[in-house]
Amino acid sequence: MPKQSVKLIFIIKSTVKAMFGLFKNMFAQDNSQLSEALKRGAFLVDVRTPAEFASGSVKGAVNIPLDRLPNQLAKFKGKETIVVFCRSGNRSSQAKSFLEQNGFQSVINGGTWENIKGLINEKR
Repeated sequence: MPKQSVKLIFIIKSTVKAMFGLFKNMFAQDNSQLSEALKRGAFLVDVRTPAEFASGSVKGAVNIPLDRLPNQLAKFKGKETIVVFCRSGNRSSQAKSFLEQNGFQSVINGGTWENIKGLINEKR
């Protein structure tokens, strides 16, 4: 293999590795705030579909699918802290933004339901 090809492969590999590191740091969750909210009994909302929710979720969570949030805002009234979560963190990110746009102050994107389940199991 020519020397230039090896050098190019090294540069590409280094760039890709750096990009993955950057993305990991950008999207890494600091679970300390989330853990504290869970300990204080936050309102847990799984924003996945009913079928996804039925296949497994977090004990004590309610299922309010993302597309039904606009009609379910009354369920969030008076909740001190709200933790939203889903399969990948995408829908929960959208739910967090929507709830904040509608005046809810303490909303946390918990990411995945597995993340929430793991944190709840840790605190036991």
